Amino acid sequence: MQIMELTALELGRKIKEKEISVREALDASYQRIAAADGGLNSFVTLDQEAAYRRADEVQAGITDGSITGPLAGVPAAIKDNICTEGLLTTCSSKILYNFVPTYSAEAIRNMEKAGAVILGKTNMDEFAMGSTTETSAFGPTKNPWNTGHVPGGSSGGSCAAVAAGEAPYALGSDTGGSIRQPASFCGVVGLKPTYGTVSRYGLIAYGSSLDQIGPIAKDVSDCAAILEMIASHDKKDSTSVSREDYNFTSALVDDVRGLRVGIPSDYLGEGLDDEVCQAVRSVADVLQQKGAIVEEFDLSLVEYAIPAYYVIASAEASSNLARFDGVKYGYRAAEYEGLHGMYKRSRSEGFGEEVKRRIMLGSFVLSSGYYDAYYLKALRTKALIKQSFDRAFEKYDVILAPASPTTAPELGKSLSDPLKMYLGDIYTISVNLAGLPGISVPCALDSKGLPIGIQMIGDCFKEKSILRAAYAYEQARGRFAMPEIESDCEQSDKIDGNTEGQEGK
Repeated sequence: MQIMELTALELGRKIKEKEISVREALDASYQRIAAADGGLNSFVTLDQEAAYRRADEVQAGITDGSITGPLAGVPAAIKDNICTEGLLTTCSSKILYNFVPTYSAEAIRNMEKAGAVILGKTNMDEFAMGSTTETSAFGPTKNPWNTGHVPGGSSGGSCAAVAAGEAPYALGSDTGGSIRQPASFCGVVGLKPTYGTVSRYGLIAYGSSLDQIGPIAKDVSDCAAILEMIASHDKKDSTSVSREDYNFTSALVDDVRGLRVGIPSDYLGEGLDDEVCQAVRSVADVLQQKGAIVEEFDLSLVEYAIPAYYVIASAEASSNLARFDGVKYGYRAAEYEGLHGMYKRSRSEGFGEEVKRRIMLGSFVLSSGYYDAYYLKALRTKALIKQSFDRAFEKYDVILAPASPTTAPELGKSLSDPLKMYLGDIYTISVNLAGLPGISVPCALDSKGLPIGIQMIGDCFKEKSILRAAYAYEQARGRFAMPEIESDCEQSDKIDGNTEGQEGK
């Protein structure tokens, strides 16, 4: 088995046992990126010089015993909205084309303490606003299973990189399904933790009450180990939660006897592709055969999740993105008249169409006369959705659901109809509104050869329940295939991560 076919934990063990050096692992990743990324566009920024320096540091730490983590020396890809000190971080937007952070996100600091080596930054929908990775200022990322299709979004670059074997694992962020949906489309595992489990310090905000950093990997074991590495209480983040137990890998047991699994009948109705529905039921059958108790139930309020989410997320985005005005950092228009003219022209030229759309929507729902009618009503709906989940978890340990109504759509089909793109998030956004943990696990390929992912949802701080169920299913399913990538592309022109002032490709 080649290095890039190994899971992150398998590679970590081989590095620890001195079968593979950290530099060899890094070589394998960069060689794969050079061969495949010209056709995928998973990465927007690479900094090989810094990565190799870091690899030597980590190798020395492993040798002298000061670095002992299970993922020490394993290369990782980071979504372009998570700050990394000295490495270009643009949110895949023109308005942040030259932003090099002077600090790292808490999740990155935790990774570095555990011996991680960062490959570079992955492509994403601009400011995480989108479900296809087509709104990026650096062009769309393509699905490794079929480059005529999208990888999902907004963490599409991270998911595509893992699926294509360019990175053993990656970090993404999930505001309304932005880890779980692209993980489903790309045939990898993506985990959105309970809100507050991973610090948001250093994550460039989209919707502050919804955003959460999470892991993307080849299997459930990797995701559990990565979450264990990045999760911590952080005083710098007022929403960070101090948990008694961060030992997520202890849930990796192949035993679901007595586990109560509920399937929302609301999720299996109109709009769900037949092959996806069949995949959900097949996973339910597997869990039932392994001893779980499976039944359908009425979750209710599903139809209100999308309007509530887009009102709340857009309102928070309009506030969060007000800081990008061309004054202190980022893009500034070349020609303008007066201060307000500079604000308007810089923001008009710097933001893409989808970001402008959501800023305008958010400003509208927060404006005088509409605040009560839209924003407050959305917050009340959010509370009702949380109550609906609370009632469900009184009876069930895990909720089994689709991750998306369909498999990956074709490139260009979603941007022409933004509402259709929004509706594609119907099965994931409620998890963010309620602050719950959720995991997407690949289970099959559809008739087009595209991956189908299913979603398992747990109660707050019950990641272990979904990890246990996902791991047990994965053991029955066996190792999921990797896509065949044609290595006929030249090294794509990625941004030098230490060079300020470049506008990218």
